[in-house]
Amino acid sequence: MKDLKAHRQSEQIAWEERQAAELKKLKGARLHLSMNVVAYIGISIVEFYLAVVGRSQTLRADALNNLSGIISTALLLMGNHIASDIDDDDLIGQPLSAELQQDDQRLQLTRFRYETVFTLITGIVMVAIAGSVMFSGVKSLLHTGTQTIPQPITLVGAGIAALIMLIVWWSNRRAGRKLQNASLTAAAQDSLSDAVTSVGTLVAIAGALLFQFEWLDGAASIVVGIFILTAGVKIFRESSLNLADYFDPKAEEQFRQAVLAFPAVQGVQELNAHYNGNVVTLDLIIEVDPHMEVQDSYRLGEEIEATMRRQFGIVDTDVMAVPKG
Repeated sequence: MKDLKAHRQSEQIAWEERQAAELKKLKGARLHLSMNVVAYIGISIVEFYLAVVGRSQTLRADALNNLSGIISTALLLMGNHIASDIDDDDLIGQPLSAELQQDDQRLQLTRFRYETVFTLITGIVMVAIAGSVMFSGVKSLLHTGTQTIPQPITLVGAGIAALIMLIVWWSNRRAGRKLQNASLTAAAQDSLSDAVTSVGTLVAIAGALLFQFEWLDGAASIVVGIFILTAGVKIFRESSLNLADYFDPKAEEQFRQAVLAFPAVQGVQELNAHYNGNVVTLDLIIEVDPHMEVQDSYRLGEEIEATMRRQFGIVDTDVMAVPKG
């Protein structure tokens, strides 16, 4: 009994250390996302103003794209805040059950999933913005009387946006890899799309000015919309799969082989990995010798959990041992 109590204490300490590490990552991600908002606001204001003054459909589309960046980053910040709010006694206004209040680990894992929820909403917003941008581009092409050649001043806005977005993308990508944070990874994908569209906007405006093609501005805005749509669908797909408890089969096979490497494990009946934000948990049902003592099967489960944590960074592994039939 004393050994069991000591083990549970050590597990609690390990969980608190992992929780603290994840919260530190969330705080770092929040700082980068806040900087993104500032950059997006500045770019959007400059581009909208120059798009009106310079009469550029493509620059307006890029400004709308960066406006979507403000919305999506704000959503990511909301998810980040909920995931890291360990002092809250409810979940976004909803009271907690007595069981959930007593299970600190399960509660925090639930909070971590909210980061994925808001990342999913970000993808939806990007798809909606893409639809608006492409509709405006098609409308411009169909109504030739409204087509105009942009003014040279619009090149300035596109150039500034392209430079800033490349810096934002590099910063998000670097921080996302360092912190292994889903919201920063999504922000990096979003900012890369924004950087590409800003560069495309710059090229399109330059081409329209150089060759005097009135239709090029509207056509380029459609291409910008396609880039936004592609990035939004990718973010939506990855987030929805995580929320639907989908896990990479190749990674699960690696987990299975690691478990089967234990001599006492005679088979793996079930193996299910789950994402909780950036944290991975694992449910296992293993087959063991029918004559194995309970104490031995318990120790085997603890050894497996320690190995999965050390080898793959899995924060919690629930192991159930059943006799091999």
